[in-house]
Amino acid sequence: MNTKRFSKDTFDKFKSTAQKTLHRSLDQHIKLAVTGFSGSGKTAFITSLIKHLTSQTNKTNLPFFDVITEQRLIAVKQIPQRALDIPSFDYTSAVSCFLNDTPTWPSSTQRINTLTLALKFESRHVLKQHLSPVSTVYLELIDYPGEWLVDLPMLNQDYQAWSQAVFNVLKQPQYRGYAKAFLDMLASFDDDAAVDESILKQLSQHYQQLLVTLKAKTKIAQLQPGRMLIPGDLAGAPVLLFFPCVSAGEHSNDSQYSHLQSRFNAYKQQVVTPFYKQHFCQFDRQIVLVDVLSALSDGPDTLKEQEDALRNIVQVFDYGRSGLLKRLFYPKIDKVLFAANKCDHVNYEQQPLLAKLLHSMLHEQSNDLRFAGVEIDTMAISAVQSTQQKQVIEAGKSLNCIQGKPNNEQHTITFLPPEPPSHRLSRAQWPAQGFDFLSFAPLPAQEGRLSHVRLDHVLQFLLGDKLR
Repeated sequence: MNTKRFSKDTFDKFKSTAQKTLHRSLDQHIKLAVTGFSGSGKTAFITSLIKHLTSQTNKTNLPFFDVITEQRLIAVKQIPQRALDIPSFDYTSAVSCFLNDTPTWPSSTQRINTLTLALKFESRHVLKQHLSPVSTVYLELIDYPGEWLVDLPMLNQDYQAWSQAVFNVLKQPQYRGYAKAFLDMLASFDDDAAVDESILKQLSQHYQQLLVTLKAKTKIAQLQPGRMLIPGDLAGAPVLLFFPCVSAGEHSNDSQYSHLQSRFNAYKQQVVTPFYKQHFCQFDRQIVLVDVLSALSDGPDTLKEQEDALRNIVQVFDYGRSGLLKRLFYPKIDKVLFAANKCDHVNYEQQPLLAKLLHSMLHEQSNDLRFAGVEIDTMAISAVQSTQQKQVIEAGKSLNCIQGKPNNEQHTITFLPPEPPSHRLSRAQWPAQGFDFLSFAPLPAQEGRLSHVRLDHVLQFLLGDKLR
């Protein structure tokens, strides 16, 4: 081992931790949890946030962000990444997708990435003004595969409970067809027999393929383990060679069931727990991005499954009001924003309905968070705008439509979206024709500038009080 190199890396990590502690003591460091399942728009949100803060800061573009409308924001700059063991968020590649002549959405995240912005501003806070009229807040952002997020609730489950939960989903009518081949193979599996690695590997691979198929064909959120979808450096590792198996009775230590149970526990201990401790602790603020429209299009069961998945995820994070000592040594999330993303895929008048629907889906969690002293809000947003409002006269009647280019199509269309519900619907209340919402490509950037819907409201809620 290169002792000199080891010492420098250790010193750099210690220095980074010390700087974060100092900034926290002055309320100058904000760790923002950008939370969402695969396809919810995390990468696009982070990219848009960086773009608007670094090069589009004006009152016309961000009219509800006080530090800008009061002309107190001096500049925002990306600072060098100090977390030496985590790749930096590739902002240049992501933003180029939006700035191309034919804009596209950035590729889905395949690994952990992080980036820190330094926001320099003129403070109106009495104490800060006494120290210096100019202050700097450091905003730390983390991007990660949404597929890995869904593993966090596994920390609260044992193997039997997890297996039962998976089967409860797979046996639902809309998923049973996809799962039939795997379930048929599992029916002949002898879980009490001595370990046969070839059988375990074969069934694990079939289960992995089932997860891949469900991800491609459905909008189901809870596909576990998430590393089977994006294994990273765990591809082919034994820790991923397990699958759900419900069994009654006792099993010997050398049985196949016990072996699967051991691998499940190893996955939690060696993969999920480090991921949680390294990247999901010590957050200060949180935005939960939800693609409500895709779930509505997929049907009532998918919407309910997404609601359950969101509830499970929210329970994993640590919430509460943070005073000075807590912020230093045990910070908690004290502000949470639930955001129905891609809201411009419906017309302007329908967008408040998405916020109301999302609020109804998370009503119980919202109440618990408020009781813990957490400030919460629910909004309908589009981090990157992909449609424009368009009025169409048909048979003498004015229709509020949207205009944009659907994903993977060449031409712009004018579309009258169905009206989303403002609250959770039972299966009996679900419309017979269902909901059919289209997905659109980003709008072309005008003079290198992105457009958004309510990103300034998001910034004001999450950061406004830190930039006074």
